[in-house]
Amino acid sequence: MFNVNDEAKGYDYFQLGGLNVSPDNKMIAFATDTVSRRQYFIRIKNLETGDIYKDIIENTTGGSVWANDNKTLFYAKKDPVTLRSSKIYKHTLGSDASLDELVYEEKDDTFGAFVTKSKSKDYIIIGSYSTVSTEYHVLDANNPDGELRIIQPRERDLEYDVAHYGDHFYIKTNKDGATNFKLMKTPVDKPGKENWVDVIPHRDDTLFEDFSIFKDYLVLEERNDGLNKIRIKRWDGTEDYYLPFDEETYSAGVYGNPEFDTEVIRYSYNSMTTPSSVIDFNMKDKSKEIKKEQEVLGGKFDKNNYVSKRIWVPARDGKKVALSIVHHKDTKLDKNTPILQYAYGSYGYTINDGFSTTRLSLLDRGFVYALAHIRGSQYLGREWYEDGKMLNKKNTFTDFIDCSKYLIDNGYTSPEHLYAMGGSAGGLLMGAVINMNPELYNGIIAAVPFVDVISTMLDDSIPLTTGEYDEWGNPNNKEYYDYIKSYSPYDQVEAKAYPNMLVTTGLHDSQVQYWEPAKWVAKLRELKTDNNLLFLHTNMEAGHGGASGRFDALKETAEEYTFFLMLEGKLKK
Repeated sequence: MFNVNDEAKGYDYFQLGGLNVSPDNKMIAFATDTVSRRQYFIRIKNLETGDIYKDIIENTTGGSVWANDNKTLFYAKKDPVTLRSSKIYKHTLGSDASLDELVYEEKDDTFGAFVTKSKSKDYIIIGSYSTVSTEYHVLDANNPDGELRIIQPRERDLEYDVAHYGDHFYIKTNKDGATNFKLMKTPVDKPGKENWVDVIPHRDDTLFEDFSIFKDYLVLEERNDGLNKIRIKRWDGTEDYYLPFDEETYSAGVYGNPEFDTEVIRYSYNSMTTPSSVIDFNMKDKSKEIKKEQEVLGGKFDKNNYVSKRIWVPARDGKKVALSIVHHKDTKLDKNTPILQYAYGSYGYTINDGFSTTRLSLLDRGFVYALAHIRGSQYLGREWYEDGKMLNKKNTFTDFIDCSKYLIDNGYTSPEHLYAMGGSAGGLLMGAVINMNPELYNGIIAAVPFVDVISTMLDDSIPLTTGEYDEWGNPNNKEYYDYIKSYSPYDQVEAKAYPNMLVTTGLHDSQVQYWEPAKWVAKLRELKTDNNLLFLHTNMEAGHGGASGRFDALKETAEEYTFFLMLEGKLKK
């Protein structure tokens, strides 16, 4: 449908996304970003003729939704300054986009808005969201000029997601203190929370992450003891079982699965030693078919040459932090072993233990890769996230440091051979840990790092600020100002020795403006007392996600690995 290599000619950056086929399969809406600031143009292509219509919709999130009439398109527009998506518009095929009708506006600047469609194809769904609250409106997809109907008015600390099946809306929610979420349902004509009843109750030891509805089956995505679980349950109650996964640590997730009337579910599976696979599983007869396996180029890969395991590290406050490690089977673990420790630890985002073809380059050179599942993620449930945000944020940093100390104290490595890496909010993590314990690391990479936290969170004119008061705290409040400043990497730079450092940023970054890492590096250069390396690499053609081309992205990874290998003395002359 698209030859992206041809489309990208003449651009330093090109991203295709938001692919959305019309209900009659004759047209596709698509989005392009040619700057890397995540401000997309939406256009429409005729799949029968290959022609692209004249319709051009500017400054959108990239996503769009067709009504069932095959001519009405709903989309979210971004504020040109803050990049907050707050307005949902309706476009008619062939019309002037500047005249599109505004159907919903989110006026609370701590919320964003988006539009999607129910799997049943019966409803257009408009969602408003903040860190701790959500609200949904629905519109009959067969009547795009109809009236919006609210599901449940927003309440602080009430989160819910909506799906449709038959005469009911199914709702994933934290209602009534369900911190790990539960599944409820309510009649379509009585959607308010007073009518919600339990389908899958809350469980203290299991995080309910997502669900997929099929004609005969309900599929649940859960997380228990840090690991993904896929649960399949027949609506008639005759079966309820989990897909079997055998490895000690792995990653599994359900695909979009747009088909409703099917017995086959598609899911993905990989681990730190097993390449990614896309698998079709027949929920009735329990047979499975591997549709695609990730190819590892070179023809020499053998998963049996690599070893992975989880270590439970005691944190300073008594909590146990999971540390997943992988290395070549011939790598000896001692004080001379180079280890790259990675983490993110914010927004409740959990990095699963997955496979990486590029990482093999490090493992084959004797490196160990260690992924720390620190607080701020939801690896051990929602409370694991709550204990790593706002006035608990420092737990994120001390968890990472405690994992580093464990590796050193237990003879896995030494400070001369321990390296660390994190990006975005993980770059904030890097800045915090090297202010707190710089002596633990020989080198760190802080990629597009969020390091000037106070200044950014005080400036509500730049992207993301207002929507993140419930993640970091609002520094206009003195309690939060003092706490944020006590860990903000830029504000805590001191006259002392720091590790070797590579800091990366992008000129068009919409998440972390380029001047944050630039001013941080400038202050480090002024105050640090060591002679270690300190590089700042600014990509003048990219944004938060780095280069768009496959090979350019590999070059960026090569630069990062070169930094570590150079420090470790493992580069061939």
